[in-house]
Amino acid sequence: MSGRTGAEPEVLELDLPEVTLSALAWGPAEGPLVVALHGFPDTAWTWRHLGPHLADLGWRVVAPHLRGYAPSGLPRDGSFHVGAIMADAVAVHERLGGDERAVLVGHDWGAIAANALNGHDDSPFGRAVTLAVPPMQAMAGFDARLMLRQARHSWYILFNQLPVLPERTQERLVRKLWRDWSPGYDAREDLGHVLAAVSAPDRRSAPFDYYRALTRPWTVPEAYRAWQATLDALPTHPLLYLHGADDGCLDVGYAAKAADGLPDLAEVVVVPGAGHFLQLEQPDAVNAAIADFLAR
Repeated sequence: MSGRTGAEPEVLELDLPEVTLSALAWGPAEGPLVVALHGFPDTAWTWRHLGPHLADLGWRVVAPHLRGYAPSGLPRDGSFHVGAIMADAVAVHERLGGDERAVLVGHDWGAIAANALNGHDDSPFGRAVTLAVPPMQAMAGFDARLMLRQARHSWYILFNQLPVLPERTQERLVRKLWRDWSPGYDAREDLGHVLAAVSAPDRRSAPFDYYRALTRPWTVPEAYRAWQATLDALPTHPLLYLHGADDGCLDVGYAAKAADGLPDLAEVVVVPGAGHFLQLEQPDAVNAAIADFLAR
């Protein structure tokens, strides 16, 4: 299934307090706002199927390239913490005049930020859709079999925190992760976007600095501490969580675990025939599930 890709996006430049973000946008400017956040190693082009689909339904979809991913700028405060992504999403909502109908969509790192913001009392977004990473607290609890299965997938988290080596092996690493995480998917178009976004000398560290920041919570700038305080919160707003049945990054068993641990305002959907980048592998199924959620 290819989804709809015919609509070329607008390109927006959003000057936020600590970073200038370049964003792709689809749909009418007066439509209710959807802010869509990508993850690692990816770009805003990951929403090229979802954006036109929701635009046809009247939504205004804005997908920024995360701070540090070209053509967005490097953060002026040097922060790659989850709280910074959350603050950027809130600033995009304010900059674009979003209201209480606004929805936050996130995949991978974008999902971590969206889950955290969806559990925050000050979130301006009425609902959230997250893909591939459920709320952290919903994954808590000891499950030896699941943890053993996951251990072989999680090596990259430690690797990405090493000094220098991730930057030196960047292209090989990115290609390997896409192969492992979404087996059988032809990622040539996506790899072109990713490598263009992070290969310049001043950008090579950006995708890895998100991992380095996560393990250094004492370095969170004061401006982001209140946001990051809900990093492991359960949702307090309606949530749709989507997970690929063949995800090679986060074991699908965590989707079942999340379904047991989430409150009633959350829904979990496992998408057959999809790996980690499910919005690209099975766009029709993902688009339909999200559109149905937004229509309620």
